[in-house]
Amino acid sequence: MSGSRQKPDRDSMNCAEFQEKLPELFESGANVGQETHVQGCETCSALVRDLEYIASQAKLLLPIHDPSPAVWDNIQSAIRGNTEQKVTAPSGKRP
Repeated sequence: MSGSRQKPDRDSMNCAEFQEKLPELFESGANVGQETHVQGCETCSALVRDLEYIASQAKLLLPIHDPSPAVWDNIQSAIRGNTEQKVTAPSGKRP
């Protein structure tokens, strides 16, 4: 018997069943750490802690505010301006 499996009983699930249900639990906003299986299984408890840590750190990578549409318009205008200058600017250099 694997060390990562909890002893089965009627009211609990095994590690594979829990891990299959895990994405749904996180998406629902449930307190995953309060699930019966997590409280009795160190392997899944460690997994939940790791996933919660990763999720909290990933939130720090996201920008706090999206830039306004004006920022994107200015970038696009600048790119167009540079492209037009390269096309219309006379080349004073000879090879």
